[in-house]
Amino acid sequence: MGNVTSNVAARFAFFPPDPPTYEVIKDGDGSLVLQGVTPDKNMHVHMLDTKGGNKIIATFWKHPVARLTLLYSHGNAADLGQMHELFVELRSHLRVNIMSYDYSGYGGSSGKPSEINTYHDIEAVYNCLKKEYGIKQEDLIVYGQSVGSGPTLHLASRLKKLGGVVLHSAILSGLRVLYPVKMTFWFDIFKNIDKIRHVNCPVLVIHGTDDDIVDLSHGKRLWELAKEKYDPLWVEGGGHCNLETFPEYIRHLRKFIQAMEKLSITKPTKQLESTPSIAESNHCKCLRFKTKQSKKES
Repeated sequence: MGNVTSNVAARFAFFPPDPPTYEVIKDGDGSLVLQGVTPDKNMHVHMLDTKGGNKIIATFWKHPVARLTLLYSHGNAADLGQMHELFVELRSHLRVNIMSYDYSGYGGSSGKPSEINTYHDIEAVYNCLKKEYGIKQEDLIVYGQSVGSGPTLHLASRLKKLGGVVLHSAILSGLRVLYPVKMTFWFDIFKNIDKIRHVNCPVLVIHGTDDDIVDLSHGKRLWELAKEKYDPLWVEGGGHCNLETFPEYIRHLRKFIQAMEKLSITKPTKQLESTPSIAESNHCKCLRFKTKQSKKES
């Protein structure tokens, strides 16, 4: 029963767009570009080697006066090609740098999607942010959308001086999306209900009241379990795939970013190290809202 249920949960979790919405090619100077995505001189494309043996694609969207960086883990039915317009808008409205990536098996990333691979993926991206951009923990906010809340809380539970966390339509666990279980089983995936207890920074939870894929109760329970609770946003009438289209979304998110900017100023400026549980790969190399995007995540 356990194997059957975990397989069902895993199939629910991963729906990479097929075919991908972009291709990775080399420009004339040898740099990587995403064919199918509008060029942006302040967007850098990276190919990263993960501990799981895969090569994943990540993009860094630079804002000229940003103090904070957002590490964004997207939902299950999207890739970077579909998300780029949102990133442009978030960079502009929030005045932050944005780092995002495609999970193994998504977009131009190699390998197959799995829970453990998403953990390897986000660790490789975090290591790139440290090595290539000098991003410190206190200046980093990790953002997880739906299934992306899994790798987000995996990382957040291990970085003890992290700036902040945003959980957008997040899940308590994979199995709890399918069944109203009251305990955590060993075969469950993305056990966010357990990992949120180990997060030591402010947590903002955003969830739609009419979410028919991940019930509002998931967001409310995650907020209750957070050690440092920031005022949550329960989007009245919001579903699972459209919260970005509500005006209160960007207003509340901007308010949170501004609060985290003030908080980061009071923290030490010394470069912070990651916990030893996050392995650094010696091969890690950094080579307007879409209002009608259907089912970007789940």
